[in-house]
Amino acid sequence: MNATLARRDGPAKLPARPEADGACVRHVLIVGDSRVQRRLLSMMLSRAGYRVTEAASADAALDLCRESQPDLVVSDWLMPGMSGLDLCRALRALPQRHYTYFILMTSRNEKAEVAQGLDCGADDLLTKPVDAGELRARLAAGERILRMERELNEKNRLVRATLEELQAAKATLDADLEQARKIQQSLVPERTRRFGRSEVNLLFEPCGQVGGDLVGAFSPGHGTLGLYAIDVSGHGITSALMAARLSGYLSAEFLDQNLAVIRRFEQFYALRPPAEVARLLNERLAADKGVEEYFTMAYATIDLRTGRVRLVQAGHPHPLILRARGDCEFLGQGGLPIGLLPDASFGEVVTRLSPGDRLLLHSDGFVEAPLPGGGQLGDKGLRDLAVRVAPAASGREFLDDLYWHLKQATGSGTAAEDDISAALLDYRG
Repeated sequence: MNATLARRDGPAKLPARPEADGACVRHVLIVGDSRVQRRLLSMMLSRAGYRVTEAASADAALDLCRESQPDLVVSDWLMPGMSGLDLCRALRALPQRHYTYFILMTSRNEKAEVAQGLDCGADDLLTKPVDAGELRARLAAGERILRMERELNEKNRLVRATLEELQAAKATLDADLEQARKIQQSLVPERTRRFGRSEVNLLFEPCGQVGGDLVGAFSPGHGTLGLYAIDVSGHGITSALMAARLSGYLSAEFLDQNLAVIRRFEQFYALRPPAEVARLLNERLAADKGVEEYFTMAYATIDLRTGRVRLVQAGHPHPLILRARGDCEFLGQGGLPIGLLPDASFGEVVTRLSPGDRLLLHSDGFVEAPLPGGGQLGDKGLRDLAVRVAPAASGREFLDDLYWHLKQATGSGTAAEDDISAALLDYRG
């Protein structure tokens, strides 16, 4: 590039710096009260391809730097008025778009002088009389540092811009998830519902904004009740979408769409056997191509007049019966989850409730809850927690207290690691 030289000893206006020249670090400002020295240095650097500007004093140099910031500064140490040290300090105090590499020229090379120059913010020192080769070498070293600094700044700018985009996307996603949470909460509209003299209470506590658990109850009338607890594999949005879909298959409001209900003689509805419901759901998932999720389920039908219970356990934790006389028992033998195998078969367990008994269907968020000392709560731990809750508590109080005791036992105190859900039937005959 051609040099731009000052035609007088006052400040020379720096050439305009094109915005596209962000990667170029070849603009040098030479500062010194000796016009001859400035011209010699300018000639050296112009021949080496640098764009050169001169300033006859530190004050003039500061004015030029405020107007257009140079890449490199080569300044004499001793000058009338403000010294090169003072210029370096003042330059560092200016608001800068990028870093300026500063070289001090001095006729002394004592260690104390070198330390003083570096302490004030200079990057390098050059001993006078200046050797052209040494000057170019030191400027080349400064260029390498400046290029790395500019590249790092550009990468940081890209990181900040990307982070801002991600934060905006996260804010949008959080808003969508919050709305999804409200929609999912609406899938369990009634946490407490009476069926004749008996009562069903539901608990649903997702570990995130949305979850893959689903609990509910429905009745076609005639003293019968369907009670279910479902846990979709995985967590998050995909599981929540599957749970929403399953809620339509077991709808309490639209019995004609409920797979667990069959219409009899075009006059009334009846409950299908639990094993048949599991088979129908398994067939429905197997027919949906591209769906990789599966789910576990405990589904029971209860005759509210006789207390007879028919239960299918499809990979779900063992339901718990809390007898009115004080003892407890777990039901089921495990079974396969729904959606794993297209031709899976499911068995049933039959038992009977007496007035005052409670039937608890629960997710693995209870039995697989991690304990502070290691291990999991397990069936025994759940039974101990259930016994610890006051037997006389209402169904709603029982579930709330059970959840509180679970948090105390695991030491979580805040959000759980897995969705926690339960469906509790208080059978009163």
